Formats: sequence, structure tokens, C-alpha cells
Amino acid sequence: MKFTVSSMKLFNHLSSINRVINSKNTLPILDCFLFKLQEGTLTITASDSETTLVTSIEVDTSEEDGIIAVGAKTLLDALKEIPEQPITFDINLGNYEVIVHYQNGKYNLTGQAADEYPQSPALVGNITHLSLDATVLSDGMSRSVFAVEEDELHPIMNGIFFDITDQKITMVASDGHKLVRYGIKNTHGESITSFILPKKPCGLLKNILAKGNNDEVKFDFDSHNVIITVGNSRMMCRQIEGRYPNYGAVIPADNPRKVIVDRQSLLGALRRVSIFSLMSSCLIKLHIEQNKIEVSAQDINYSLSAAESLDCQYSDQPISIGFKSTFLIDIINNMPSESISIELADPSRAGVFLPEEQEENSDLLMLLMPMMLNE
Repeated sequence: MKFTVSSMKLFNHLSSINRVINSKNTLPILDCFLFKLQEGTLTITASDSETTLVTSIEVDTSEEDGIIAVGAKTLLDALKEIPEQPITFDINLGNYEVIVHYQNGKYNLTGQAADEYPQSPALVGNITHLSLDATVLSDGMSRSVFAVEEDELHPIMNGIFFDITDQKITMVASDGHKLVRYGIKNTHGESITSFILPKKPCGLLKNILAKGNNDEVKFDFDSHNVIITVGNSRMMCRQIEGRYPNYGAVIPADNPRKVIVDRQSLLGALRRVSIFSLMSSCLIKLHIEQNKIEVSAQDINYSLSAAESLDCQYSDQPISIGFKSTFLIDIINNMPSESISIELADPSRAGVFLPEEQEENSDLLMLLMPMMLNE
């Protein structure tokens, strides 16, 4: 097995799939990349057994097709130190010796038998196909992944929910305190269906899309697994199985009090004032009255307090409402527009946050549950 390839091109492809490999694996073979050379195409696989990433690269020259597993960390660290140039892999499939020839030198590595590498399960039964615009999907992943539940005691919420109908597609993430609903316009599925993409694959897909790949993203899934294809990359992972909570029921239908405020101004005030909030609760108070928002926080244990006023558009009755500052900062930070709209009903009901101007082909809504104010 022998091939020649650009060092930088190979390093970039390996780096793009290396994120899936865990720092500690139950199977030693999962510390490796799987190299498969066939008819001038090198297919590289990385996996953690639950999620698998595959990428392919056209090599410059090749001899003797074959397949072998090569240690990921050693190979990546070695390639990182080689400037752009053609490099040649000369692999003995009898004793798994790997020799990497580069200008003025060579690396010697030892590979492993490829038959020990776990195979990804194939899709079976009713398979659903879905295509999404890469730019819109990338925006949706970026806007929603921060709201995914971290606690493994609530596994059903440890991912992004894709709610698919014959009229629209909606992405939802929630941890029970905050919720993001990202609707994709002018796109629909073949039928009414859904799946939950786990957080790790969500992050991997987000990174792939962030590299500026404008190809259409294709989803193929059955009742257990999902295959996502974008450009020359393919990801296979298990779905989170179970029934996602009825997210529509927690979004208030009518919030009569509406505030419009500059996003960066509010974000800056929240970051400054939150420093003085009680560490255990991170409670921050918004007092809203005629065209004015006062952001305040205090830590009575250390006699700390801060308050800052901002201009806004508001003409309803005064209202005070409390939020956890870290959650509120996350929400404001992930809003795309210059101005945002905050819709409120009363201090005990969730606040709804909307961009003043929605991005093209999307419909974004974020929700945050309030905290009790000690007044």
C-alpha cells in the first residue's frame, strides 16, 4: 500500500475529523485513524463508537490499494511539523510498518489491523431523506447549541431536536431554563417526522459547516441512526431515542409588554453589572419603564451592588423581572440583529427574545424562565 499526497491537505482533513476521537477510549483501536486506499482515493475514518466521521481525499499517486489503522495523535503531531510538500506513505500490510517519506527525512510508525476497527451500523427500515442549505443550517446550529441540556440525568434533552413536517423544519434546543426555536423557512420534509441529534455530533457538524462549506447538507435517517453528508465529509451517529417535550406548550402565546433595545448596549451592561451579582444565584434585575431599562444586581453578603440605565423603546406599564445573568448573556450574545425585542407578560412568566430583524430564510425565537426577585 503506497500513496503520495499533499502534507497540508492531508493534515487539514485529519484535523477536521480528529475532534470525534475521545481522549480516553475503551477500545484502543479508536485512538487511530482508519486509512483506506482505493483507486486513487484515500478515505479516512475516525470514531468514538457512537459517532463516526469520514472524509476522503484524492491522492497524487497510488500503488497497491489497502486498509490500515494508524495512531491519530502521533500522526497529527508529526504532520503538523512538516511544511507544505508532497509526502509519501509506504505501508507494509504484512507487519503494519508505516514509513512516511518527506523532504530530507522520514517517519516510522506502526499501524494496526483494520479488521479490529468497529463498523458503523447501516440504516434499515423506513429511511427519511432531507436536504438543508448549509448556510442556514450553520446559523441554526450556532444559535441553538448553547441551549442544549448538559445534565445527563435528562438524556432526551442532550441534543438538538429536528421537528420536520411537510410545511416547515424547526430546530429546538432547551435545558429547561432557556429554549431556542429556530425555524427554517422555504424548506420542508417529505413527511411528518423528527429526530434528536446528540450534542457532540451537533458540535462536530457546526465545526464542519464553519469551514465555509456551502454545499447542500444531506440527512438520511431511520429510527435509530443518522447519516449527515456535506461535501467530502460524512458523519454517522446514533440518535437520542425518546419523545422530546412539547416545546410549543412553554412558549407564551401572548406577551403584551414589548421592549426594543440595542443588543450590544444591553449585552455590555449585563456583563458589567453581573460582576456584582450573588455568585450562588447570578440574579440580575431588569426594571423597565417609559423608554428606559435599568439593569441592576447586588451581593448582600459582600455589600456589592451595581446599576446601569439604557435607552429603549417601551410605552407600557413599569415592570421588574429577574433572570439568571449567565443565561441572559448567552441569549443576547447569540442574537443576530443589531436590536432585539423582549416580550414580557409578568415577572413570573418566561421572557421571549426575538431579533428585531430576522435573518433570511429563518425564524428565531429564544425563551428564558425568570427568577424570583426578593422585593
